Amino acid sequence: MAQLDLFAQLEEEIQIQNQKVITPEVSERLYHSITQVASMFQVNTSLLRFWEKEFPQIKLRKNGKGDRLYTKEDIQLIGTIHYLTKQRKFTLEGTREYLKKDKKTVENETEIVQSLLQVKQFLLDIKKSLSAL
Repeated sequence: MAQLDLFAQLEEEIQIQNQKVITPEVSERLYHSITQVASMFQVNTSLLRFWEKEFPQIKLRKNGKGDRLYTKEDIQLIGTIHYLTKQRKFTLEGTREYLKKDKKTVENETEIVQSLLQVKQFLLDIKKSLSAL
């Protein structure tokens, strides 16, 4: 009986995880502030401003006060740059070249890595739950 309850609980958690992957926070709003985007990637706002200057592909909108407004596409591009510079350890020049040549491949790799990281976290949570039993 306890095993059936555990399997039902795991099944429910998998469904919750799948919903998070399908409907990320980014899709809920049209625009995000620089602070929100920085917290998504756990970086400083100054790094985002620096990347804005270094990568001409980043074309942000600004409101009347001059606040930066990030769209879903901007956030995806920031995610790609973050993946290349922080996880794959590309230099800025290498990242620029890679973005020019192989944008689709980078986007696909970024999505795959994000999915794998979510699966890894989920499996670690399961391991922790099982070791508590």
